[in-house]
Amino acid sequence: MASRRPRNYLQLTILATALVIVLLVLLAEGGVRLRQWLKHGQAGTVDSLLQVDEASGLRVPRPGVHSGKIHINDQGFRSPRLNAVKPALRLAFLGASTTFCAEASRDEMTWPHLVAQRIGTAHPGLSMDYLNAGVPGYVVEDSLDNWRFRVAPLKPDVVVIYHATNDLSRDSRVLAVARGLQPAERPRSSWMAEHSMLWFLVEKSLAAKAAQHRAVSDAPRLSEIPPELPEGFRQRLDRLVRSVQAEGALVVLPTFNYRLRHTQSPEEQLKAAESALYYMPYMSLDGLLAGYETYNRTIRQVAAETGALLVDGELGIPGDGVHFADSVHFTDSGSQAMALRVSDTLLASPRFQSLLAGKGR
Repeated sequence: MASRRPRNYLQLTILATALVIVLLVLLAEGGVRLRQWLKHGQAGTVDSLLQVDEASGLRVPRPGVHSGKIHINDQGFRSPRLNAVKPALRLAFLGASTTFCAEASRDEMTWPHLVAQRIGTAHPGLSMDYLNAGVPGYVVEDSLDNWRFRVAPLKPDVVVIYHATNDLSRDSRVLAVARGLQPAERPRSSWMAEHSMLWFLVEKSLAAKAAQHRAVSDAPRLSEIPPELPEGFRQRLDRLVRSVQAEGALVVLPTFNYRLRHTQSPEEQLKAAESALYYMPYMSLDGLLAGYETYNRTIRQVAAETGALLVDGELGIPGDGVHFADSVHFTDSGSQAMALRVSDTLLASPRFQSLLAGKGR
């Protein structure tokens, strides 16, 4: 009898400890999901808002879904429902997550909304609407299909195209694989990461820290951009621009904003590059800077060759945590600054003024 009590006590202690651990894990998981909700307006990732469009095969926002601060209209865009009768001016925005703006505090703080708002303020009485057709994860090829299947039928008059980082990531990865700097197969998330937000964030954080360490180590990595690397991006962007122009729309091409700067300290650079290195762990800091600069030169080249309206001055938005939520996504302040970039260029453009005049303005 005496020997059974210590054994029972040990079993109860083990059971109580296990229950406490499980409870702490559940509390941590709940805390992470609450933080995700407060920060992004949803407990899961933005991918949970997407579905496959049968007509195009694209992943697109689910029509009518509302998740905290993100509202998708019944036409599948993160913007107010389009007017039943096409107004005098319709704006469209093509791009990826940096156009979708999941980091904005609410729909009205996305930079596409702020651009439309500022144009409306400058032209009171002008009937207008807009659609934000940005979708997280898109590259230029996806936006071309998005244009053909979902946006072109809506006959926008002005189309803003904002791309670079996802194409840079895809193109540079092909090069890194060819040079043996990156395995051909992408690493898959663990079963735990697919079912637990806490575990997913832990894995992502560890991967990001490993990429930051590699970026400043002696490990082989991409430190320069070969001249031929952006050629595919140039061809794809040229094709998209000309496809939009063929429908009679004015194309606007902003150069791409990024947080990383030559003038930052090494510590600031690592912080600024954290999320970019997560997706491009084979890059050095110099390689990342060269990549963004090279792809922005390509945007300028395409604008010059196609006659698209160029929005220059990407470094005018400060590379800090006030304006950037990570390496490339805007905070509310960043969205406001981006909206000023785009709307100032549009409002000062004789072609835009001529377009308005042709509509009776």
